[in-house]
Amino acid sequence: MNPLAQQLNDTIAKESPHVYEMLSTLGKQIYFPKVGILSQSAEAKQKAKKFNATIGTALENGQPMHLKVIQDTLSAYNPKDLYEYAPPAGKPELRAAWRSKMIEENPSLEGVALGSPIVTNALTHGLSIVADLFADPGDAVVIPDKNWENYELTFGIRRGAEIVNYPLYNDERQFHTTAFREALLAQKNKGKAIVLLNFPNNPTGYTPNPEEGRQIVEVIKEASEAGINVVAVTDDAYFGLFFEDSLQESLAGQLASLNSRVLCIKIDGATKEEYVWGFRVGFITYTGQSEATLAALEQKTMGIVRATISSGPHPSQTFVLHALKSPEFKAQKQEKFEIMKGRANKVKAILDSGKYDAVWEYYPFNSGYFMCLKLKTVDAEVLRLHLLDKYGVGTIALGETDLRVAFSCIEEENLQELFDTIFQGAQEVQRVTAN
Repeated sequence: MNPLAQQLNDTIAKESPHVYEMLSTLGKQIYFPKVGILSQSAEAKQKAKKFNATIGTALENGQPMHLKVIQDTLSAYNPKDLYEYAPPAGKPELRAAWRSKMIEENPSLEGVALGSPIVTNALTHGLSIVADLFADPGDAVVIPDKNWENYELTFGIRRGAEIVNYPLYNDERQFHTTAFREALLAQKNKGKAIVLLNFPNNPTGYTPNPEEGRQIVEVIKEASEAGINVVAVTDDAYFGLFFEDSLQESLAGQLASLNSRVLCIKIDGATKEEYVWGFRVGFITYTGQSEATLAALEQKTMGIVRATISSGPHPSQTFVLHALKSPEFKAQKQEKFEIMKGRANKVKAILDSGKYDAVWEYYPFNSGYFMCLKLKTVDAEVLRLHLLDKYGVGTIALGETDLRVAFSCIEEENLQELFDTIFQGAQEVQRVTAN
């Protein structure tokens, strides 16, 4: 094993032995090279005042070489903030700004041991890093039955982990704490579990209320006290889009300092929060451990980044940092929030009219981008294709009964027509099926 990897492992094992046990085989082997092109280039950047011939970029007239046809469209920005490689961990100013933003929006993180966010190539990359560092073949990944399909690819296919599902909702149409508890405690023989908490949920748009959130934390605490090492991951992709009386903070604040057998990792990003999907700027933040452990985990994370994408895109990091520093940022973000909330409330009013009750019911939703219909009379995939082919309406079929509708991308004045069309399509499919 590389001495740098061994040094990081020794630090984690000494400071946080249960966290060391959570690491995958790859997680134990990975490290960020301190002697190599990047480190030598960083040293030269500080000391090579005459000629710096260390790194694979091109300079001209003392600034990064660039094409005028590109710079003309980005003239508001200095070339050094666009064309140079960003550091593997991301722009330091952006990392600091995002950390401050997290604490401001999640007061429960105040005073918690909190690492410096590392920039990822959006949310999926952050989850992939978690999978690489902590998931070995056969490890349990505990997620609800209503989940983002990429979890299966990221943890199951790529890393060979076992996906363990539990029902998201109980009979009272609330978070199924009992099923979650059973699924997690069933991993006692393995001694380890990765728990993914995605609220607001994709695909249902559901966020637990504060009491349900407290119960989730209690279940994880109970599992840890039963001897299970829990990697608790908060996938906060849609953070902030809370439209009703639900949790208003990430569960990371409550999970961060639970006990030594719980490692809470917060995954979030500008992607959905700041409506910059194509920028691909996300963050991974480790919490609730000693300063030495947090630093070691960040070094291993940088090793994964270096070994996969080397570093994230510099321009989009600059754009996000510029937005966060702007005095207009909060007001503009609130304006978009009100639009999204208006769409969500309109959908609920439409569905609560009773007009469609014979054809579907809907799963509880109170946040995020999506909601899900539970079809009563037709197959979801058959209806999806019918809507697409006859009406040019796109929806997502999930299993036999569930149809996901993204109200985020439909103007409020068009929502009534959308659901009327889905309803009409369902009736047509039902008649064909009956014949």
